[in-house]
Amino acid sequence: MEFSAEQIAGLLNGEIVGNPNVTVADLAKIEEGREGALSFLSNPKYEEYIYSTGSSICIVNKSFEPSRPLPVTLTLVKVDDAYACFAKLLDMYGQMSKKQPKIEQPSYIAESAQIGSDIYLGAFAYIGEKAKIGNNVVIYPNAYIGENVVIGDNSIIHPGAAIYNDCKVGKNCIIHAGVIIGADGFGFAPDENGEYQKVPQIGNVILEDNVEVGSNTTIDRATMGSTFIRKGVKIDNLCQIAHNVEIGRNTAMAAQVGIAGSAKIGENVMIGGQAGISGHLHIADGTKIVAQSGIPSSVKKADTLMGSPGIPIDDFKKSYFGFRRLPFILNKIQELDKKIKELTKE
Repeated sequence: MEFSAEQIAGLLNGEIVGNPNVTVADLAKIEEGREGALSFLSNPKYEEYIYSTGSSICIVNKSFEPSRPLPVTLTLVKVDDAYACFAKLLDMYGQMSKKQPKIEQPSYIAESAQIGSDIYLGAFAYIGEKAKIGNNVVIYPNAYIGENVVIGDNSIIHPGAAIYNDCKVGKNCIIHAGVIIGADGFGFAPDENGEYQKVPQIGNVILEDNVEVGSNTTIDRATMGSTFIRKGVKIDNLCQIAHNVEIGRNTAMAAQVGIAGSAKIGENVMIGGQAGISGHLHIADGTKIVAQSGIPSSVKKADTLMGSPGIPIDDFKKSYFGFRRLPFILNKIQELDKKIKELTKE
């Protein structure tokens, strides 16, 4: 679909500088701009690209003033927040490209399942007994929806995702390819012979509204009760969420984060990639955990933590400075030890 600068400005409550009738039908990064494409500029370090971009329209902040001539083919749409407005357009673009309602064959829907209106069900998808699928849900090919699963309105389940029995997914959620929700928690107990016996995992997983789960992430069902992913949580690819974990509202974590069983993560927490969090602890609301950090005990007050074990980032930087100087310090100690021995001989 084509949109004019005038239409885009209307959607974003923006101001046009240039040709209001120029149209775009594609999106592009500003450094890769081409005719007929829409780009945006919000970070000043990318400003140099706006003077050579081939894009037809660029969304910029109202505070932006060019320091040299812009391409004559470029029209600006000035808005209060260029990044947020471009994200809004991306969301609209995604909605327009959403699958149209259809049930492809072959696919399987159990007779006892309840299916909402206007759903898309891809080929080879499976919906189990007594599952409840909301309105406007998109379920791509080869997805598995188990018995008694509930999926809320407008949620999207991508190819190859599996939602095990009794789990619940809220409204407006996005479950990416290869995600496993509700696999057994890692529960084993050694017997008198030292052999591990499986502890039955009879709970479930509950995702509240507006949750997004990245590709190949796994969220284990609770031993008893529920593993909770609260409203607005964003989880990147390849994360592991163990049984009975609770992740608070609007918390975000990057790829390869691992959270051990029964950990309670607060609201608005940010966790960097490859961080590890031990089980049965609590992380305070608003905490930030730097990538590759390890958290072995509860965090009672919001802070930015780094290292393994994680400590406040300023303390870590001071410690790391000392660590880097260890070879120099060791050489000095050896020199002093040598002088002391020489003095002792004298």
